[in-house]
Amino acid sequence: MQILLAEDDLTTRTSLTGILKKWGYEATVVQDGQAAWEILQQPGSPRLVILDWVMPNMDGLEVIQLVRSRLIEQPPYIILLTGKGGKSDVLTGLESGANDYIKKPFDPEELYARIRVGERTIDLQTSLYETRQTLAHLATHDPLTGIMNRRAILEQLSKELARARRAGPSGQGARLSIGFIDIDNFKQINDLFGHQAGDDVLNRIANILTRHLRAYDTLGRLGGDEFLVVAVGTDGENCKHLFDRLLNAVASCKITSGAGDLSVSVSIGVAQYKLNDGVDKLLETADAAMFRAKRQGANCIIYAE
Repeated sequence: MQILLAEDDLTTRTSLTGILKKWGYEATVVQDGQAAWEILQQPGSPRLVILDWVMPNMDGLEVIQLVRSRLIEQPPYIILLTGKGGKSDVLTGLESGANDYIKKPFDPEELYARIRVGERTIDLQTSLYETRQTLAHLATHDPLTGIMNRRAILEQLSKELARARRAGPSGQGARLSIGFIDIDNFKQINDLFGHQAGDDVLNRIANILTRHLRAYDTLGRLGGDEFLVVAVGTDGENCKHLFDRLLNAVASCKITSGAGDLSVSVSIGVAQYKLNDGVDKLLETADAAMFRAKRQGANCIIYAE
């Protein structure tokens, strides 16, 4: 584990650096609070900090208060090391946001024990953070295809509509289109080749669409064999180019499944945002256009009026 050590006293700094190295820790060593604060603002900064209280430029309490004012998911564990040993000093140090407090001169065994407590706390924080990230991903992503689920893609559409309304009828941000995508003859694929082949098709279609979207477009699965593309900044020709590319990419690809290589196509209904359109209205318009594409023989795009 990497430890940030901020200590202005040369003797203490040298002693601590040697002890930490002996214990197998990698020490990043600075001589004042300002240097410590600059390091702690960097991505990937040490998660465990041993911080002197009295230092030039910025003292330990100032550093702690700045660190605690930042809204970060995994804050560092800070051990305040100082010659201030009064009970009121200890309370002041802990109330400022320090996780632990050690008085100088320190006992190496006690310091090691407290560092180990800090490591266990950091490990627990990391585990909780990873669990939250996993749960957040599961709550917003389709378990089969890995793309956004219905709730997440509709929330994204709602955000983009709010942004488009703020831009006004002539604003650049008001250009917004959605594509309602339905796999052609998907029921037949399930009936003829089995549901595993159907799952293979869904996964491959999601992958193809993702690869051919722009970086700032969003894709989600509405359910079954239906997908939704939220395409910001699109109207006219650039909207047509985007959805033509998606249609052709699917139609030209052979999808490998347990039942062999399958040729699949999609039907797409595209609706463009009009001033004050809501989520339901825009989806209804795109859905109706998609059904018109189905009636015209599938494997095509209908752009709503």
